[in-house]
Amino acid sequence: MPLLFSYGTLRDPAVQRANFGRELHGREDALPGYRMTLLEITDAAVVALSGTAQHPVVAPTGNPVDEVAGMVFDITDAELVAADGYEVDDYRRELLPLVSGAQAWVYVSAR
Repeated sequence: MPLLFSYGTLRDPAVQRANFGRELHGREDALPGYRMTLLEITDAAVVALSGTAQHPVVAPTGNPVDEVAGMVFDITDAELVAADGYEVDDYRRELLPLVSGAQAWVYVSAR
């Protein structure tokens, strides 16, 4: 079962129900060596679902002291594909180590 680390709108129960058909149960974790900023989303469907055009996005800093807090979720392969469909082209999915030592899929800046 894949792990998905979320620091943004995929933690929202309404977004989860719309994309996965259920609410996810997760645990707190953090992504080391990254910093979070905001990104302006222009996809009308994503904005309508999330309720905001300002979405967080993370990018590497090269400094292991930096970290982004979030939640890690156990999801299915089909749910990972659904998450890919939700995220806009400004994001890309990478398998990254978390503070806990787990490896999880994370949507990072595509720039």
